[in-house]
Amino acid sequence: MDNSLIKPDDYITLWGIIVVWAAASIYLEQRFQWAAKVSGAILALVGAIILSNTGVIPVESPVYDAIWEFIIPLAIPLLLFHVNFKKIFKESGRMLFIFLISSIGTVAGTMISFFLLKDKIPFLDKIGAMMSASYVGGGVNFAAMAAKFEAPGEMVSATVVADNLMMALYFVILMLIPSLTFFRKRFTHPHVLEVEQQNTNGEGNSTLAESFWRRNEISLKDIALSVGTAFLLVIVSFKIAGFLGELIPSGEDVSFALNLVNALFGDNYLVLTTITFTALALFPKYFASINGSQELGTFLIYLFFVVIGIPASIPLIVENAPLLLVFVAIIVFVNMLVSLVGGKLFKYNLEEILLVSNANIGGPTTAAAMAIAKGWKNLIGPILVVGTLGYIIGNYIGTTLGLWFSTFM
Repeated sequence: MDNSLIKPDDYITLWGIIVVWAAASIYLEQRFQWAAKVSGAILALVGAIILSNTGVIPVESPVYDAIWEFIIPLAIPLLLFHVNFKKIFKESGRMLFIFLISSIGTVAGTMISFFLLKDKIPFLDKIGAMMSASYVGGGVNFAAMAAKFEAPGEMVSATVVADNLMMALYFVILMLIPSLTFFRKRFTHPHVLEVEQQNTNGEGNSTLAESFWRRNEISLKDIALSVGTAFLLVIVSFKIAGFLGELIPSGEDVSFALNLVNALFGDNYLVLTTITFTALALFPKYFASINGSQELGTFLIYLFFVVIGIPASIPLIVENAPLLLVFVAIIVFVNMLVSLVGGKLFKYNLEEILLVSNANIGGPTTAAAMAIAKGWKNLIGPILVVGTLGYIIGNYIGTTLGLWFSTFM
């Protein structure tokens, strides 16, 4: 039973709270220097954590599912309409290697965490499989491993809560790192400097966010074409992905190659990104002529920031599974450490390192959301492309570790 002030089926109120708080976060970020330093994304996320943990809004609701299933797919093409198409593939190839290094960090972190806590947490072999797959890929991989290893429902639920809280906290940390002198001195950060240079060229009293999002000319036609084109791309992409996903065999009874092909061509977001890139290449003048798509897409992403924070229930963690939070925290810490050390060793930029770590832990959508919030527009497309690789390899990593861990339980 949900004891929140606003009930899960009070859809209009929950939509209103999400939209109003997203708007307030953007306003605060562009109006006040302290808020600009914290960032609107963190304000949106932390505000949601407070609202859910104080019992104002419920932890679960169909409204939140709608954000994931409807708003995020619509936001992605809107945000890709004006990216530098030529840089997408160059940056994607460059980021692939550091993404794989970051994935190694997840594997190492899961192994360390498992052997430290295997005698204290029941079914940790199954949980380890779920979290290693999720922290390379995403929620799809988590669900697949939970089903494959038949993890008890109460442990799955407790792990989901720990995962949600950890993701929210880690997202805040990743957003703050580019502003810390310690990291700026030790890593190159050209995308951060580019955004700050835009601020320097703007009005002196404006915040970084306000200068980046200067007032642009936008017409009714721009809004209509932006939203209409985005919807068309989403519909076409999801229909193609669904058709191919059913057409191409997958599962335990088929070969690795077929599973790989199914994962590639049956994934909604990978097909959506591919179709959008194809459209950009075929009709560059059309997309260049549309104003306002960046603004519309970014506002939709801020709704996503709010929803990320809502499931992070601190009381549930304290009551049910505090050690599970320690378990996932160790994985995330090792992932971040390996990503930073590997990135430094191979001369990667700070922005690239943070985004691939985000893509590992949260998935390509959260990584793209971070790139959008920070104004790293040339990295949005590449991290979506590279981050999707995690969906493909996540299940294989989770299965391998799960089977190995089971020999120690």
